[in-house]
Amino acid sequence: MRSITLKLIAGFVVIGLISIAMIVLLARWNTRTEFTRFVSDRRGSDLGTTLAEYYTRTGSWAGVKGAFDQQLDPAQQGPPGAPRPTFTLAGTDGKAVLEGAGFRVGDSIPGSALAAGFPIKADGKIVGTLIMERMPFPNTPREAEFLKRTNLWFLYSALGASVVALLLGILLSRSLTRPIRELTRATHAVSEGDLSQQVPVRSRDELGELAKAFNRMSSELARSVNVRRQMTADIAHELRTPLSLILGHAEAVHDGVLPPSPENFEIIREEAGRLEHLIDDLRTLSLADAGELSISLQPTSPQRLLEEVVSLYHYQAQRKRVTLDIQIRPPLPDLPLDPGRMTQVLTNILDNALRHTPEGGTITLAGQLTSAGVELSIRDSGAGLQPEDLDRIFDRFYRADAARHRGDGGSGLGLAIARSIVQAHGGTIRAETLPDQGLTITITIPESR
Repeated sequence: MRSITLKLIAGFVVIGLISIAMIVLLARWNTRTEFTRFVSDRRGSDLGTTLAEYYTRTGSWAGVKGAFDQQLDPAQQGPPGAPRPTFTLAGTDGKAVLEGAGFRVGDSIPGSALAAGFPIKADGKIVGTLIMERMPFPNTPREAEFLKRTNLWFLYSALGASVVALLLGILLSRSLTRPIRELTRATHAVSEGDLSQQVPVRSRDELGELAKAFNRMSSELARSVNVRRQMTADIAHELRTPLSLILGHAEAVHDGVLPPSPENFEIIREEAGRLEHLIDDLRTLSLADAGELSISLQPTSPQRLLEEVVSLYHYQAQRKRVTLDIQIRPPLPDLPLDPGRMTQVLTNILDNALRHTPEGGTITLAGQLTSAGVELSIRDSGAGLQPEDLDRIFDRFYRADAARHRGDGGSGLGLAIARSIVQAHGGTIRAETLPDQGLTITITIPESR
């Protein structure tokens, strides 16, 4: 039996049949017990009435045995040959006046037996107690027929319930396995390269969560594949440009088209440096993706990091006539950081900000302590970005609008590298912007990890 549907049907049916059998057996036993008790109580009451009439007629229990046997209704004796339960009669003194139920005439009957017996009244007074033997009375033909019909109805009910259990088992098993079958088909399609597969979410239980997880996985896988394809194309494009310039100038110099001047060699050197920088950036991202980016943590002052970065870019900012402003809200505690890596993060962000800040603009580096940790931010006064570009600004090779393209020398990997390094430190990085009001990149590093 390899199909889970058949296994579920078999499981439902077996459980249903066992439950039905137990219910039927218990119901039959309880019905027979209660019916026998009812019949016994009724016959005991009838016997008590007969005995009460005898006492009213005679005024005593003398001769009750013979008179009682003659007056006893044959219907109360059960079918011919059936064992008859015995009973005894206790007088007001608590002694037996009839032999039966384990007592002889004159025996004292215990109080517990008297309490369980049927009191016999004559003229409103208790004149004796009927003690029945603890065994059921034999059934009359009509009573036996009633029990037989009841048992048949139990049997028919059990058969009907079994059919219903089978049908419900089929319906439930097919309903439960339907999402699994859909997931199986979608999984096979994904394994064959169709990454557009989405399965319907039919419930809010574990199967529904499984369907949601599959849909998210399929979407992320498709997005990842598309990103990889786009990144491969971007890498090829980025590598082609410097390689083309290097090869073109080298061949031109070799063929005598261009003179072997320092200027031409400088162009080749600059493009080779750009190519080396791009390869280094790709290697850094590759290590970060593999979780192998080396981080050497040591207590580091965030304020000192900001001041060192400002000093590094002081000359470039002066050449472009851009003001570098630093705003620190002390005290800032030392953080467990890799100074080299965090300097790389800040220089990548500042390099991007300086590239897109117009002449006469301002770049503000700020630091403050918050409940989430230490926040370091770099805000420029450039053209800013559209809100829809913020979600992808940290993607590799992502091109935003024309105000922030990388035609001026950027590799398009700086912010992606910054995000990877910040995340390796257990921190977060986010971008905020308003059109024509510049871009703010904020880094939050927790005080301890």
